[in-house]
Amino acid sequence: MTLTKIKFVTDSVADLPKDILDKYDIAVVPCFVNYDGQSFADDGKELDRASFYRNLPTMTSHPTTAAPPPALAEEIVKRHIEGADHLIAIVTPAKLSATYNSFRIGASGLPANRFTLIDSGSLSLAMGWQVIIAAETAAKTGSVEATLDAIQRVRNNQALYCALSTMEFLRRSGRVGWAVAGIGALLQIKPLVQVLDGEVRPAARIRTFGKAVDRLIEFAREQGKLDKLAIIHSNNEEGALAMRETLKDVLPDDVIITRVGPTLGTHIGPGALGFASVSATWKV
Repeated sequence: MTLTKIKFVTDSVADLPKDILDKYDIAVVPCFVNYDGQSFADDGKELDRASFYRNLPTMTSHPTTAAPPPALAEEIVKRHIEGADHLIAIVTPAKLSATYNSFRIGASGLPANRFTLIDSGSLSLAMGWQVIIAAETAAKTGSVEATLDAIQRVRNNQALYCALSTMEFLRRSGRVGWAVAGIGALLQIKPLVQVLDGEVRPAARIRTFGKAVDRLIEFAREQGKLDKLAIIHSNNEEGALAMRETLKDVLPDDVIITRVGPTLGTHIGPGALGFASVSATWKV
């Protein structure tokens, strides 16, 4: 049986570590962060993640984020499809970003039988796990059909939760109503959110960040036996390491700790802590 050569592309919100990108030859189209009259690619080069979060609270104007322009998506997609029989793009949800549309326009000139565009329905490493497992499946099977099936099963068996240390940056970004954000700030509520089917939804409203993290850990344990787990943070590595230690009795073999990029960080602010998991049931 002849194996199909399948390659992958995603956008920078997936937060995939460089070693994984290199291992599976995954291309990344960067989103952009705009502030101080300049536009910076969220590619790990133009914006240093640690310094971005340190400076975020004191920036005179709140940053804005932008999807990659279609021309950039087109350039990277067309370059990356070379040498492949099929290219699969897994990207930020259309409900949350124009990135999906940029990919759609950018890849419009490709043959339909060689390109598949997928709305991941999630963010950060929840989207990233779809890419990783897809790449693993493609390497084993050489089958587009089996790879697309694996992506859907992962999506059906994953979770993404995040505890925010403040509502201020959601308020600034305009992603929640002024009244809701104002009341939350006044009461010092620490929101715990989840991403599901391309939407950011409230999961709990808790008065202290410590208790929000406790609830976050409960959510992680409620996912059952895990195949993969990523602990994500926005300049809260200490909290991420402590969370890993607390969950050590249920950790799968595949664990990633990563700082989310500035695109997502602009909206959640510094100090956030979360997890992206894939239940072992995706294999069933």
